[in-house]
Amino acid sequence: MKKLLSYQLVDYLERRDVKYVFGLCGHTVIAMLDALKQSKKLKYISVRHEQIASTAADGYARVTKKAAVVMTHLGPGLTNAVTGVANAALDSIPMVVIAGDVPSYYYGKHPHQEVNMHCDGSQYDIYKPFVKRAWRLDTPELLPEILDKAFRLAESGRPGPVLISVPMDMFSREVDERCFERTYKDSSFTVKPALPKETAFEIARMLIEAKNPVIHIGGQVVYHNASEELTKLVDFLDIPVTRTLMGQGGISDTHPLLVGMTGFWGTYFVNGKSSGADLILAVGTRLTEADSSSWYEGVTFSNKSKFIQIDMDPVEVGRNYPVEIGAVADPKQALKAILEAASELKPEGIDRPELRAEIAKYKKEFKQSNKPIAEDGRFPMTPQRILKDVREVFPEDGLIFTDVGWNKNGVGQQFDITKPDTIFHPGGLATMGFGSAAILGAKLAAPDKKVITLIGDGGFGTNPSVMATAVEQNIPVVWVVMNNFAFGTIAGLEGGAYNHSFGTVFYTPDGNRYNPEWAEVAKAYGVKSRKIASADEFKEAFREAIESNEPYLLDVPMENIPVPTDGLWNINDIYNPKENVVEGRLVSGEAIRSYHKSLI
Repeated sequence: MKKLLSYQLVDYLERRDVKYVFGLCGHTVIAMLDALKQSKKLKYISVRHEQIASTAADGYARVTKKAAVVMTHLGPGLTNAVTGVANAALDSIPMVVIAGDVPSYYYGKHPHQEVNMHCDGSQYDIYKPFVKRAWRLDTPELLPEILDKAFRLAESGRPGPVLISVPMDMFSREVDERCFERTYKDSSFTVKPALPKETAFEIARMLIEAKNPVIHIGGQVVYHNASEELTKLVDFLDIPVTRTLMGQGGISDTHPLLVGMTGFWGTYFVNGKSSGADLILAVGTRLTEADSSSWYEGVTFSNKSKFIQIDMDPVEVGRNYPVEIGAVADPKQALKAILEAASELKPEGIDRPELRAEIAKYKKEFKQSNKPIAEDGRFPMTPQRILKDVREVFPEDGLIFTDVGWNKNGVGQQFDITKPDTIFHPGGLATMGFGSAAILGAKLAAPDKKVITLIGDGGFGTNPSVMATAVEQNIPVVWVVMNNFAFGTIAGLEGGAYNHSFGTVFYTPDGNRYNPEWAEVAKAYGVKSRKIASADEFKEAFREAIESNEPYLLDVPMENIPVPTDGLWNINDIYNPKENVVEGRLVSGEAIRSYHKSLI
């Protein structure tokens, strides 16, 4: 029996237990809209901009750990979705993008919106640099096989997005249902690689024999549900843990052996612990620039340390630091195997009471040093006060999505997360506007959880039509707009390098500071809102917002105070080369550290 391909595609998604399709209409996908309209299991989430669709899908996938589905039109539809898809790619988030295309029999004739500058019907080439695979469907009978490959590839190994470009005439072709029979039998589960027993024993031995070992964790520890295994290993061998921004939540920020976040926004103490280690076990992290202080020797990491790296992606192992042992393995299985090996090699475990005391002292002093500004009642509010009030009110198991600026870097540095999968950052691409759209998908994925974004006014202003989707789909999320009338992080960096903030602060032509009245804009969208007028007002307003069970926006005026940046960033060399370069070569990490300390 034959059936329209669009209907069989919807049937396939239903059988795969896909709950939502995020998208925006276009003439190439109206056959899909017709099929989705008839579905009783799939819900179509219509948005006002394709970046919202891809970013909301990203949020959904981060919570469910399953590939989210995006549907988009060709041309501007596909290019509008690029940023959200690329953000998911750099953060290793699974996604299947199904895009309409020009009719297959018009390739090369330049029909409406065709991309054919270098080859015919080549819109799918736009995605090749950042998706795991891009398919163009040239024969409708091949779609079942492509769909199976697409979902498996998106969810396996290092997860990420894939693209299926479907010429619009294919959606309306009749295809024999038998073509989809193999999809009923094909398993969607792919076994993750385990750590060989002998490798686990060698890693355990090295950790036990090391004098100053450190376990450095990244986002894969959280994504692959390895928090319990990590905590057990850490407790057994009393090994301090440092983390990346994306690794936040991999172990409780209040754990006595969690030192903190490394890198640009890592403190001298945290970076000092990792740079002073004789052995570093890096689990589920690429040891990227932000987390490694631009790879300056001796700042966050040292070439005197031995490195062991465990990652799901073989390309990342040894990319930035040479390794004694490199292993391609699932972090959860690997940490469990190392613990089992350590238990055999040293059944009594290891106790380092002095280390725990040292970390506790540092954390106490760090919190005390921030206490005055976190409790300051001045208005506009300090970012530290906003974070303090949010933490005191928001439930520990609620879901927080950050964006770019204080809400991300400051949260990573100063905001305690105690449960895994409760904090979500835009890490690799660091996309403004991520938080405001990602929470839509997150709330659909976890309707029983409180879901908020902490987002700057610059980030929120990139796509305020997220509010239309929240109202249309009845998605009760909260936007906390940390409003400093600027692209605050860049304003701070520019001020440090050039002593001005040109192009980063919002003004009218007459020189007055300017922003839309976001609370009024929200009301125009039909969203409940409130503009905060004093520091003491915020906490109760925030409590009201998260308990309202409806879309709610808080406009929170905030000072533009830079996040403390003890680690180093290569922009310091680029914009201040004379201070940091001697005869064309970088000076030592210690010299750079001393110089930057003198500026504080």
